Amino acid sequence: MLRRAMGKKKPEEMEKQRAIFTEGALTRGIDEETATYIFDLMEKFAGYGFNKSHSAAYALLSYHTAWLKAHFPAAFMSSVLSADMDHTEKVVTLIEECRNMSLEVLPPHVNHSAFRFTPVSDVQIRYGLGAIKGVGESALDLVLEEREKQGDFTSLDDLCQRTDSQKVNRRVLEALIRAGALDGLGLNRATMMHCLAQAIKTAEQQRRDHVSGQVDMFGMPLSSAAATETYAVNLQPEWQDDEKLRAEKETLGLYLSGYPISQHLPELSQYTDGRLADQMDRYQAQSANSGFGKGRKRGVSVTAAGLILAIRTRNTQRGGKMAFITLDDQAGRAEVTIGQELFAEQGELIRMDELLVVRGEWRYDDFNGGYQLRANALYSLEQARAHFSRFLEVNLLQQTAQNGFMDAFSQLIAEYREEKEEACQVRIKYHTPNASACLELGETWRDRPADNLLIQLKKLVGENQVALLTGR
Repeated sequence: MLRRAMGKKKPEEMEKQRAIFTEGALTRGIDEETATYIFDLMEKFAGYGFNKSHSAAYALLSYHTAWLKAHFPAAFMSSVLSADMDHTEKVVTLIEECRNMSLEVLPPHVNHSAFRFTPVSDVQIRYGLGAIKGVGESALDLVLEEREKQGDFTSLDDLCQRTDSQKVNRRVLEALIRAGALDGLGLNRATMMHCLAQAIKTAEQQRRDHVSGQVDMFGMPLSSAAATETYAVNLQPEWQDDEKLRAEKETLGLYLSGYPISQHLPELSQYTDGRLADQMDRYQAQSANSGFGKGRKRGVSVTAAGLILAIRTRNTQRGGKMAFITLDDQAGRAEVTIGQELFAEQGELIRMDELLVVRGEWRYDDFNGGYQLRANALYSLEQARAHFSRFLEVNLLQQTAQNGFMDAFSQLIAEYREEKEEACQVRIKYHTPNASACLELGETWRDRPADNLLIQLKKLVGENQVALLTGR
C-alpha cells in the first residue's frame, strides 16, 4: 500500500501511511525519530524523484544525443525533424534550430525528397514530403513507389499520368505546387495551378483510352505524348513573392524559400532607424555611457519594423487589454509592448505574419533581463508609406511613353487619387536621349501609395523606375 501511494503521488494517501509505517517501525525496535526521518525521505521522493540508475541512464542518453548532434548534425536533425513531422509547430522550431546550426534546409522536391527529412550532405537537409500539409501518406507512398520503379517525373502531366487520381487528387497536387515541391518540373507555380484541372482531365482520359484499347487511325495505341498535346499550356506570370511565401506558410507552416520582409527592406530603411539588432546595440551602448546605469536611458524615440512572429495579450487592471508581440526583421528580434490605449486604437494592425512599423522607445526589462520597445504608434506598411513618404517618383523613358502609355498611366494614377495630406505627390522624371525634365502633378493628383498601385506602375514603366521618397 505504501508503494502504491508513492507511485500515485497522493499526499493524503501518504499521510495515512505515515501512522502505519511509524507503528510498524516501533514494533520492530526502531525509535520514533528515526522512523519519522525515514518516512520524510520517502515522502519527499514520492513528490518527484528517480532511482540513481534511472538518472544515470538519462545522463548517458543525454551525452550520446549531444555527441550525435555535434558530430553528425545533418543526420541528427533529419531524424529529429522526421520524428515530429506531424507537428507543424515543432517542425518550425526545429528548422529554426537548423538555421542556428548553419544547416541549410532544402525545399521539398518531388524527384529528390523522401517521405521523411533526409540528410543530403554534412550541411544540408532535404525537406520531407510527408511534412507538407494536405498530402496524405497513401498518396505519397504511391508517388514515391512510381518514382522508384519508373524514374523521375518530367512534368506535371507526367506526374498526373503515372499516378492514381483517386489518391493523388487535385487537393494533393495543389498542396505540392503551393509548397514548391513541383518547382523542378519546368513550369512556374502560377502556370501549374492554372492548367492543373486540364492536366488531371487529360491524364484520366488517357487512362480510359488505355483501358478501352483505343487506337489511332493506323491501328497503333495512342501514346502518352499524344495525350499530353491535347491542350495548350497557357503560361502565366509567376506569383508575386508575397503570394509564393504565403502559400509556403500555409502548406509547410513556415517560409522556406525566402522571407516576406526581404523585398521591403530597401523601402523600410527610409522609414526606420535601422535594423532591430543594430538599434538594440546602439541603445545598449548609449545606456552604458549615459550615467543612468544598465538600460535606463530613456526618451529617445525610434522607428523600427518587422514581421509579427508571436502575439500575447493580457488584461489590465483598468479592464482593458494590452499586447506583447515579437518582431523579426531577419537581422534580429525584439519584444514590443503595446499599451492599453494604443491597443484599443490600433489593435486591428496586430496580426500574425503581418509587417508592422512601430514608433516607440527602447527600454530595459528588469524582469526578463532584455531590451524591449515600448510602442507609441503603429503603422501598416501602406500607412507607413503614407505617413513618411512625400513623393511618388516615376522615371519615364521616352521609348516607354508610347503606344497608349499615357492613357494607361493616367487611368492608373486616377484610380488611387486621394486629396489628403497623407497621400503622396506624384513626380514624373521624363528622360529623352538629349534632355530630361521633372514634372510635379498638382495637389489634386495626390495618390495613396497602395501595394497594387506600385506593382502596376512597375509593370508599366519598369521594376526599378518607381520610388517613394521621404522627407526624412
